[in-house]
Amino acid sequence: MDTWSQTNSMRDYISKLRERGELTIVDTPVNSKFELAAVTQRLQEQSDNAILFRHVSGTKMPVVTNIYGSRRRLCEMIGASDNNFCRRWMEIYPGERGDKPLVEKEGRPRISGSLSDLPQITYFEKDGGPYITSALYLARNPQNKVANLSFHRSQYISDGELRVRLGTTHDLTQYQKLAEADGHPLPAALLIGTSPEIFIAACASLPIDEDELAAAAAISGKPLPMQKCRTIDLEYPSSTEIVVEGQFLPNVQRPEGPFGEFMGYYVPVGNNAVFEVLDVHWCEGALFHSINCGSPEDMHALDFAIATRIYRNLVEKLPGIMNVACYPNLMNTVVQVKQQYEGHARHVLLTAMAAHLDYSKCCMVVDEDVDIYSLDDVMWAYLTRGRADTRAFILNDMPGFYRDPHKDHWGRLAIDATKPFDRQQEFERKRIPGADSLDLSKYV
Repeated sequence: MDTWSQTNSMRDYISKLRERGELTIVDTPVNSKFELAAVTQRLQEQSDNAILFRHVSGTKMPVVTNIYGSRRRLCEMIGASDNNFCRRWMEIYPGERGDKPLVEKEGRPRISGSLSDLPQITYFEKDGGPYITSALYLARNPQNKVANLSFHRSQYISDGELRVRLGTTHDLTQYQKLAEADGHPLPAALLIGTSPEIFIAACASLPIDEDELAAAAAISGKPLPMQKCRTIDLEYPSSTEIVVEGQFLPNVQRPEGPFGEFMGYYVPVGNNAVFEVLDVHWCEGALFHSINCGSPEDMHALDFAIATRIYRNLVEKLPGIMNVACYPNLMNTVVQVKQQYEGHARHVLLTAMAAHLDYSKCCMVVDEDVDIYSLDDVMWAYLTRGRADTRAFILNDMPGFYRDPHKDHWGRLAIDATKPFDRQQEFERKRIPGADSLDLSKYV
């Protein structure tokens, strides 16, 4: 399988980026409180390079960020040569497929430590303290042992405790409820600094009965080498830079927050899950992966995660589906179609909104000649291809995003920005031959 993610570790991947000139190295010492996040934000405004901070206050570990801050690189990782991530994902992982993990008898040597040895990064002005934002939680369903990989913000409280936001619709929340029902804690491992296929599988938003370690193996094209945890009955991918072993305590919640989330606002203090830390270890020369929440690295990965879930649902039910994007905000869904019949776009709108009830607050459908990653192009199509009133409609009082006590995300806006089905030839876009491939250096 020709994917760019066939590397042994995140460190191998960083080396590839450095060879390609896609790694920015910061040698100036930075403070882990605000300064690292501020420098990251400014550098992301200039390019989509990954960023390596060699000297971070309070830790001996270098910090790497913006690894996944490029749509182009995400497509390369799974071999999507046409930049259609959704279609390629369906080719690699149509569901219920992938090699079983390979448990090694002798894993990589590990160095023992504590949470306070890791970078204690505080990102936003009013955050309740340092957070781990990039860790993947690995856990298994207590009933059928299916593996789940998922992201959950984790607030550092002490070397023995993290407080974790588990959303009501998350698979890990369902796992914890199953364990709680038997009065047991839920064993889990935080994986910080995984190889690309592990990271992408964690983003994939698969159905609860599908194993995300198997999805990672499908991306890799081979079984995943695994290593036994020291204190809990789990195995983790051997390539992981840093592992935090522990368990979610049953029937215990404590205050967590505030934290600056992906929508651009602070989530207030709330009672959330308590993770008891049992062991912390890392490989020699470990790199700590950090993600600025709401940054391109965060949003591009989430965009593809939500879009692939919607795409999968659409292609199972309707013809002519080309691509899906959740751009420019995760609450907005744009679907690209090749129209098959009159009213096709309306079927697509309703099906897309039903595919993931937390998102698609606004949903738009466009023809195959529209750039779904340009809201300018999408709105141009809506404004030039027909009436404004009859091609948009609102679904009132429809529940939305799960964290919404004031119902700010209720309701749906649906926009059909496609050409009239029986007059498509009238809306051929004008073009100047050769303009796209012109080499301006010959003229200027």
